[in-house]
Amino acid sequence: MQRIVIVGGGYAGFYAAWNLEKKLRPDEAEITVIDPRPYMTYQPFLPEVMAGSVEARHAAVSLRRHLRRSKVIAGQVTRVEHARRTLRFRPADGDDVELGYDVIVITAGAVTRKFPVPGIAEQAIGMKHVEEAVAIRDKLLTAFDRASVLPPGPERQRLLTVTFVGGGFSGVEGFGELLSLATALLDSYPELTLADLSFHLVEAAGRILPEVTDGPGRWVVRSLEERGAHVHLNTQLVSAVDGHVVLSTGQEFDSELIVWSAGNAANPVVAQHTDLPVDERGFLRVRADLRIGTEAAAVPDAWAAGDDAAVPDVAAGTPGARTVPNAQHAVRQGKHLAANITAVLRGRPPKDYVHQSLGVVATLGLGRGVFQYRRIVITGFPAWLLHRGYHVLAVPTWERKVRVLAVWVASFVFGRDIVSLASVQRPREAFVTGGVPRPR
Repeated sequence: MQRIVIVGGGYAGFYAAWNLEKKLRPDEAEITVIDPRPYMTYQPFLPEVMAGSVEARHAAVSLRRHLRRSKVIAGQVTRVEHARRTLRFRPADGDDVELGYDVIVITAGAVTRKFPVPGIAEQAIGMKHVEEAVAIRDKLLTAFDRASVLPPGPERQRLLTVTFVGGGFSGVEGFGELLSLATALLDSYPELTLADLSFHLVEAAGRILPEVTDGPGRWVVRSLEERGAHVHLNTQLVSAVDGHVVLSTGQEFDSELIVWSAGNAANPVVAQHTDLPVDERGFLRVRADLRIGTEAAAVPDAWAAGDDAAVPDVAAGTPGARTVPNAQHAVRQGKHLAANITAVLRGRPPKDYVHQSLGVVATLGLGRGVFQYRRIVITGFPAWLLHRGYHVLAVPTWERKVRVLAVWVASFVFGRDIVSLASVQRPREAFVTGGVPRPR
């Protein structure tokens, strides 16, 4: 029996394990999935989690519930030594554990790319995980509560100033959804007006949404600015010490909420703690059939996919092209991984991964979106409907589809839930203080 270990339970890892369970008999392989979080995050829903349009738990797919034949280990892989067919992982408690395997699948995903900007490590929140999306939402809602009892002035302005750094899909979608939530909240806060809100999107390049062409990109900028947002192109964040934002253009302002979504970097476990081949950026060198290695030679029994792998884009027809690190590719690569591993274990050759893009679609807030497939561009409400339709079909398992649809229907009828649960970050405070106000 083959021991297959999958490092990472994100899109590629989850779909690889899910499909291996379907394709392999129980006596053919023992499947183990290792991830610090025992769930797969459906990242396209994170902007809607921030806006309250999707329940946080519904953007997380439990590995244990849906991977019935796989062993799920909650731990952080710290070292892979493929020459010995062993890895080490660190559980939440206790010492590191060594685990042997016959076949390894690395789908650890990328991490948020950070730059040495003063104040970012202390002030900013990322946008890769459910807990980050919930924290962003709670911080905005709490800021509204605090600002509503203050007179107009610098402190109120600071509380209602939001800054997003990064104009890729995740940053623009998160920015648009949070702007939509903030403007909708004004109906419940008569003390505040639209003029009190200050939303800033900072992008170092001269355009946002690099996955779409120039026309739709410009339309998104106009749409956001018409809603009162400030879009800073060709601009870098210089400092964010104590929430005081300084831009490369010289503009300065205080911001209560800073969200960092400036792209991906190689997972340090993959880039620095493995004997498998990586490229100059720290991503695994992967062949078109998803085996780790070069076109000249594959590393035996080693596979990779997703954001931590430099997968050749065969469909592009351009030498050196790599697949875009997005959910569309990660899901399909996970499924392809399972098919190829099954083929090799049964003595058949693996097939190259070839996928033609289905287009790109983004939400910009309730009722607003943009969609592009080749030269076809759709904007506004129809694009928003396409976004919701595509993702409710794409999220894995019928159980999650039904839950998400139920929340959308409830939100349509009753509106968004606007309760902040920021206090869950301090669950013992009420018990310890007994209701006595905290000293300032």
